[in-house]
Amino acid sequence: MPDATEALIVIDVQNDFCPGGALAVAGGDEIVAPINALMADYPLTVLTQDWHPAGHSSFATSHGGKAPFDVIDMPYGAQVLWPDHCVQNSPGAEFHTGLNTDAAKMIIRKGYRPEIDSYSAFFENDHTTPTGLEGYLRTLGVQRLTMVGLATDFCVAYSAIDGARLGFDVTVRQDLCRAIDLDGSLAAAQTDMAAAGVKLDG
Repeated sequence: MPDATEALIVIDVQNDFCPGGALAVAGGDEIVAPINALMADYPLTVLTQDWHPAGHSSFATSHGGKAPFDVIDMPYGAQVLWPDHCVQNSPGAEFHTGLNTDAAKMIIRKGYRPEIDSYSAFFENDHTTPTGLEGYLRTLGVQRLTMVGLATDFCVAYSAIDGARLGFDVTVRQDLCRAIDLDGSLAAAQTDMAAAGVKLDG
């Protein structure tokens, strides 16, 4: 059983990332029940929640002539343009109704700055602006992280790599994640996670 130095990080299990959502990940709803079961094993569960203002700079609709999944250069680097999703206070931004949100000790909202996207649970996409999650975990003496959620090749991978670089022992339960797999992004993410020292399980 996990002890007090371990935490479960549940990434973006929200309506817009599940079937029927604006940026649906195939099978995204299949992981909800097993994640709930896993929460019971952990003394600390943290949820992340994509929380974009309307007109966010990562939305294709904010860039004339651009389509979803186009890539543009932003001041902080390359940015995939997405369909409008997880807009603050919209049904799509809500957690999946089956997710046991009561088990969470902390909810980290990310992507709320209009000018920058945020995949990682730890940093905005400039890899510099923190979300506050690291400090929270350090204060509680957490050393090992298990990550699950959506999507494997974007928010889960970015979170896992950042966690490993910050010195946490990170495991990604791939059986409790689902991927977008945009032009080979899943294989690339798996390679990058492994190179960063992330354990890929399941």
